Amino acid sequence: MEQHRTRPPQDGPRRGTPTPAHLPPQARRGPDAERGTAQAPAPARRASQAVRGSQAGRAPQTARAPEDVRRPAAEPNPAPTGRRFPDPRLTGLGGGLFCVAAMLLLGAADALLFGSSLIAYGVLFLPVCVLTALWVRPGDLLTAPVALPIAFGAGLFAVADGSAGVLGSLMGVFTGLATQAGWLYGGTLIAGVIVLVRRVRWIRGRRRRA
Repeated sequence: MEQHRTRPPQDGPRRGTPTPAHLPPQARRGPDAERGTAQAPAPARRASQAVRGSQAGRAPQTARAPEDVRRPAAEPNPAPTGRRFPDPRLTGLGGGLFCVAAMLLLGAADALLFGSSLIAYGVLFLPVCVLTALWVRPGDLLTAPVALPIAFGAGLFAVADGSAGVLGSLMGVFTGLATQAGWLYGGTLIAGVIVLVRRVRWIRGRRRRA
């Protein structure tokens, strides 16, 4: 019987086939490594695409920002304001000095223009009472009704006849106070009402703020 020759198994590499030591690094890694290297840039590409998309989404907003700056919001037209009267705030002492000085000047003007008319003097006393009650600051409102009778008596020195000396002037002042008491009480009453109204409003405003 013929025996078939069997070649011994060749465990080593064949001739002409390159060994792993002579292969390039891409070939030594195998197909799995090549597949991993091919898939590795995918997350980076996705991240770059996401960044570009976000920049593209923000581009219109940055383009519209200068237009918003160039177009300021339309301000409402201010309401036409009328002519305002002076609104000073006098202290108690300042209000007293104001009404005394005003009555002295008005008394001198009455003596020059109206011949020391007590009626004209009484009429001129009323606006001084109103202005004093309006211009005194809220904390010193109660001083206005007290200072007004003093100012009325001080202004009578300019109206009274001073030819008879100091005693004659004093007698003229007392006579004016007795005969023109109606103007004195009326002006003081008007000032008192204004002061009372302002005082009530001031107290209510303080309570609301508190």
